[in-house]
Amino acid sequence: MYPPTFDYIRANSVEEAVQLLQQHGDDAKLIAGGHSLIPAMKLRLMAPAVLIDISRLALDTIMVDRGYGLRVGALATHDAIARNSDVRELTTALAEAASVVGDVQVRNRGTIGGNLAHADPASDLPAAVLALGGELHVTGPNGTRTIPADDFFLGLFTTALEPHELITSVGFPGIGFKHGRSAYVKFPHPASGYAVVGVAAYLETDGDTITAARVAANGAFDHATRLTAVEEALAGAPLSAEALSAAAEKAADGFGSEDFMADLFASADYRAHLLKVYTKRALLRAAGLA
Repeated sequence: MYPPTFDYIRANSVEEAVQLLQQHGDDAKLIAGGHSLIPAMKLRLMAPAVLIDISRLALDTIMVDRGYGLRVGALATHDAIARNSDVRELTTALAEAASVVGDVQVRNRGTIGGNLAHADPASDLPAAVLALGGELHVTGPNGTRTIPADDFFLGLFTTALEPHELITSVGFPGIGFKHGRSAYVKFPHPASGYAVVGVAAYLETDGDTITAARVAANGAFDHATRLTAVEEALAGAPLSAEALSAAAEKAADGFGSEDFMADLFASADYRAHLLKVYTKRALLRAAGLA
């Protein structure tokens, strides 16, 4: 199916992109890789009158700032993220999540900024960014601001982005420099490859003791969500398969059956079961015990 007709404008700067969003209002959408927007337009789920192309903006840099952490430009592709040695070393869960997004074509064109802004509940990157304590740097009519990942994902395809704002980079402050280790695993839908359930885990350790943990899931709920009961069970626990497995059993604690997504492929109960299984796998992988 072909998408509806639209006007096309290429933005030459972030500031121009913001101005164009203001000018065209609700009739405009940003496009970079287009792997979320174009399919939605073909299905007539979206019908923007204007597409503002930001794909040529210089927002694809991935760099380490020892005074800050890791910075990933919003236009960095999934493939670039998955292959980057700093990402693989410092934020392993992000590299692993990026490596299993879609297929080769999607990974070579899709971008982290577009992926996070779209906030598909079954997408892989949101859980990784959430577990790694990421923050999103955005620019809009009122200037720049930083949104912690904890506050960014609000619901089904819903984020904390204000009208006419765009993501310019994703940061991971201090991550990887504090004896941290992380991993991402998922149960993919056999047809689409999207996560039926995916779990990202980040562990900080002091010797053989877990000092802090962040664990997040996608696919299970209507947006990427932290598994706080698991995190609390891990704090101060030994870095052992037994402790990790026991903590994983708490993955569904605090959630009712109505909180879990359900469809023809996987019921809410099945997703709750998978959440425990894949939380255990993510924790063991992050700890190097898989």
